[in-house]
Amino acid sequence: MAGHPLFQDHAVEAPQGGVWACVAGRKKRLTGSAPAPYIGPMPLEGEYEPSPSGWVRDQVAEYEASGGQRANTLRDTGLPVIIVTTRGNKSGKIRKTALMRVEHDGEYALVASLGGAPKHPVWYYNLLADPTTVIIQDGPEPFDATVRQIHGDEKAQWWERAVAAYPPYAEYQAKTEREIPVFVATRKAV
Repeated sequence: MAGHPLFQDHAVEAPQGGVWACVAGRKKRLTGSAPAPYIGPMPLEGEYEPSPSGWVRDQVAEYEASGGQRANTLRDTGLPVIIVTTRGNKSGKIRKTALMRVEHDGEYALVASLGGAPKHPVWYYNLLADPTTVIIQDGPEPFDATVRQIHGDEKAQWWERAVAAYPPYAEYQAKTEREIPVFVATRKAV
């Protein structure tokens, strides 16, 4: 849905038909009968630029189109993923990334591993630039979140959870000289 606006408190014609509005923070169909994607309440507006990586772009599109019913695991691992939406810190465009699902008590760890590469993933810088404008999708409906980078004992706890959810994280940390950053995403109060 490149170029499709995410909106708040206004109506928009959905590409599949019908007119939808965000009224008091909830999506409402005004006309038409075709289903529309979930697009509110969300703090992000702007042009969506899909990932340059084909498999990431395809996974995000399929996950969102199916409400998290398909493309909800990392390739052939069978391990669950979530979709994280941010604003590009340089382009200003909406960016979406599939990350491993590391959930505890309704919060999510976002592990900036990039497979143990020597540099941080691009989305790491997006979160640093705008930690209060993030969307997490774990299942059919996305939700607004804020993120914070964690350190010390709190990071050690979340790192243990992350490695339990996705054991290769330990290998990734061993093969890179950088300390892999971890953020915690918390649902915004409605």
